[in-house]
Amino acid sequence: QVQPVESGGGSVQAGGSLRLSCEASGDSISTYYMAWFRQTPGKERQGVAAISNGGGTTFYADSVKGRFTISRDNTRNTLYLQMNSLKPEDTGMYYCACAAVSRFGFLSRTWDLGPDGFNYWGQGTQVTVST
Repeated sequence: QVQPVESGGGSVQAGGSLRLSCEASGDSISTYYMAWFRQTPGKERQGVAAISNGGGTTFYADSVKGRFTISRDNTRNTLYLQMNSLKPEDTGMYYCACAAVSRFGFLSRTWDLGPDGFNYWGQGTQVTVST
């Protein structure tokens, strides 16, 4: 099992940048797919980006393609999300999520399941983008 803990959220003006981190304790993350989700009040949690256990495959929500970059450092047991050109609609609570590679076998299938594809979650870090 892994216990992810997010950090790096904050308030920024539109057009600015933030870098989120997610450090996991417990198991090595090298056997886990990892992802970032975000949620705003009254709405369902939505996938932002996902990355394979080795880092070679990534998926992004259409709304963040070209602006956000997901990466990982397995030696540090840490996941990252570099967010550039932030927009007010990027505001929300950002959650780090993990799923064992063995759970569904393919990152694409895990990603397509949305929040149900991931079974380890952090507490979230708030990102607020103002105009």
